[in-house]
Amino acid sequence: MTLIKTSILTAIATIIKVIVGFVINKVIAVYIGPTGLASVGQLQNFLTIVTTLSTGAIKSGIVKYVAEYQSIEEKQKIFSTSIIISLLCSSLLSILLFIYNKDLSVLIFKDLKYSNVFLILSATIFLFALNTVLMSILNGQKEIRKYILVNITGSLFSLVITSFLIMQLNLIGALYALVLNQSLVFFVTLTFVVKSKWFKVVNFKQGIDKNNLIKLSKYSLMAITTAFTVPISHLFIRNYIGENISWEDAGYWQGVWYISTMYLMIITTSLSVYYLPRLSEIKDNKELLREIINGYKIIIPIVVILAFIIYLFREFVIIIAFTDNFFPMLELFKWQLIGDVLKIASWLLGYVMLAKAMTKVFIYTEIIFSILFVCLSILFVNNFGLIGITYAYSFNYLLHLMLMIIIFKRRFK
Repeated sequence: MTLIKTSILTAIATIIKVIVGFVINKVIAVYIGPTGLASVGQLQNFLTIVTTLSTGAIKSGIVKYVAEYQSIEEKQKIFSTSIIISLLCSSLLSILLFIYNKDLSVLIFKDLKYSNVFLILSATIFLFALNTVLMSILNGQKEIRKYILVNITGSLFSLVITSFLIMQLNLIGALYALVLNQSLVFFVTLTFVVKSKWFKVVNFKQGIDKNNLIKLSKYSLMAITTAFTVPISHLFIRNYIGENISWEDAGYWQGVWYISTMYLMIITTSLSVYYLPRLSEIKDNKELLREIINGYKIIIPIVVILAFIIYLFREFVIIIAFTDNFFPMLELFKWQLIGDVLKIASWLLGYVMLAKAMTKVFIYTEIIFSILFVCLSILFVNNFGLIGITYAYSFNYLLHLMLMIIIFKRRFK
């Protein structure tokens, strides 16, 4: 399946997901406001870390090797190894979440009353891990239509649960929904994959294969690095804004970041669904270069157009996604959207590091640029106020893009 066809299919699923996301965000804005949105952002960042660890951080590795291996015997080893790793990791995390639920509530929310959120997460985290493994296999098998259908159904399922819980329980309902949604979607995924030819119980009962464990560990290191560096940097920045400006301002930044995440999902979903398996397959450097150039020709114009449209209709976007209480966000759009374009331009090259398991380089760049983002954010916020966070975002990804170009030229001459 080509990038264009994949992009069209993923765009349909993503547009539905974006609409669902906007509806959910609107409910959050109406019922709990900017401060509540900041709290939701705190939990989202924590969940990024926990859910990545729940699978042993091998999601990208599963996609790569399922796509790369041809025989069912080879695939069985990946299926079995990945499911055992995920069950072991999610079980360990479940125990830790149960034991430290009160400490985590204070750490994340500065309040003990949200400890039940972490108890629910401890009971359901293994379902999230299993769902991630099955979705990664679907992706690697290139069953794109089925993958898209699962995503669409899951989005609609999340809309119903999240909206209901927020309207009934306000902020605590939003937090419950966050920890429940992806776990309950496992049953949706299972309904779709049971009819796939590869889904046989025997394929998941081959034990742990040492060679595949070593291969997956490379991706585990990369994913764990991303899972820690990005959310922790955001947690730190959001806390800094909240404590040095206001928690409402932290909510405004969370809001503009959310808008970026939503519209860029059209692009990032296509990259993860098509690009990673495709780049993993390519052995010839010239073919790799052609694929990347093709990606730039298609993806970058789309990002620029989307960013420009959002900038033109930014007031309308705020009204749809939030309420007029969020209008102070308006000043953040310009440089946030410029940063989005630079981000995707650098990610197109960054995916090469994932596809070719360039573990050390990937880890170094993730750590360096996460630290740099925090430092630039503090510097620019102190000098320019809240808008400084968007200056930091754009400048950080400009530097990231420049480094990606240098690395690519040296690695793939």
